[in-house]
Amino acid sequence: MHPALSTRFCELVGCRLPVVQTGMGWVSGASLTAATSAAGGFGILAAVTMTPDQFVEAVRTVKQRTDAPFGANFRADQPDLDDHIELCVREGVRLVSFAGAPTKDAIGRLHDAGILVMPTVGARRHAEKMLDWGVDAVIAQGGEGGGHTGTIPTSLLLPQVVDAVGHAAPVLGAGGFHDGRGLVAALAWGADGVAMGTRFLLTAESRVPDAVKARYLAAAVTDTVVTTALDGAPQRVIRTETVDRLERSSVVTRLPRALRSALAFRKLTGTTLRDLVREGLAMRRNQDLTLSQTAMAANAPMLIKAALVDGRSDVGVLPTGQVTGVITELPTVAELIDRITAEATATLERLDGGS
Repeated sequence: MHPALSTRFCELVGCRLPVVQTGMGWVSGASLTAATSAAGGFGILAAVTMTPDQFVEAVRTVKQRTDAPFGANFRADQPDLDDHIELCVREGVRLVSFAGAPTKDAIGRLHDAGILVMPTVGARRHAEKMLDWGVDAVIAQGGEGGGHTGTIPTSLLLPQVVDAVGHAAPVLGAGGFHDGRGLVAALAWGADGVAMGTRFLLTAESRVPDAVKARYLAAAVTDTVVTTALDGAPQRVIRTETVDRLERSSVVTRLPRALRSALAFRKLTGTTLRDLVREGLAMRRNQDLTLSQTAMAANAPMLIKAALVDGRSDVGVLPTGQVTGVITELPTVAELIDRITAEATATLERLDGGS
C-alpha cells in the first residue's frame, strides 16, 4: 500500500485504509460493518433504526467478528441519545457519526465519554461551526451523495471544507466516490479519506434484498432525483413510480399516511409515544420544519424500510447517490477494499512517475 494512503484519519480511528462505510438506515448492520472494519476500512452501524437491544446485539456481533475499531450513527435529536451514548461507552464503540449537525451538548456528552464525533456537512459554514464546537473529524458530502443532500458538488465543496477546517481536523469526502481513483482525487483536494454509502450498499454483505440490489445496478446516473416529497428536506433517491406519486400528491393526502407511519416506526424501534412527540418537536425546532414536514419526516423511514428491508421497491423508496449509475457488480467488502487499495496505489505510483 502506498504510504500516502495512511492519513490522519487512519491515525485518529485506528483503521488501515481511510475509507468509511457510512451508517445507512436499515442497511448498515453488523455483517456489513464488521466486514468493512475487518478488511481495513472503518464500518459504522446504523443505530437510528435499531432498538437499544438490537444495537447492543449488533455491536457485540461486530466485536465477535473483528477486533478492528468501528462506529455508530445517531441523530442528535433522537430522544434516547443519552441511553445510546451509555451503550457505546459500555460496549467500546470508537466513534459516533451524525448525518447532520449534532448539538453542542451532544458533542460534549460524547467527548466526556471518550468517544470521537464526526458529523456530515454540506456547506463550508457548517463545517466551521462544527469545528468551533470541537468535533474530531468532518464528512463533507457533495450534492451527488445519496439520502439527504445539498446542492454543492463534491468537487467544489470538499476543497472549501478542507481549506476551512482541514488544518485542525481530518476531512473526508462523500458523494460520488466508489473506487481507488476517487480516493486519490479526494487526497489531492486535501482530504484525509472518503466515506461511501451506495458503494457499500451494493456489496455481498449488505443485507438489502438481491432483487432490490438489482434495481440499483440497473439504474443510470440520470435515474436519480432530489426530492422534498419524502420529509420536506432534499433527499436523493432513485426515481420510481412511488416517488413520482409522492411528488404529485398534496400535503393533505400525505399527512394521514405519515402519521400512520410514525406510529409504525415507533413500534419497530421501541420508542414511546411521549418520546416520539418529543423527537418530532426537536426535529421541528432544529431543522426549522413545519408541522406537516415534521409528520412527513416520520414517514420516510418506513418508506425506506419497505424497499431496503421488505424488498418492496414497488411501494418503497430507494435512497442512493448518483454513483449507483456506474456500479455494475456486487463484490464482497474485502474484494472492494482490496481493489480500492490496489487502484489507489497504482494511481499514486503513476503520478509519482513510477517511483
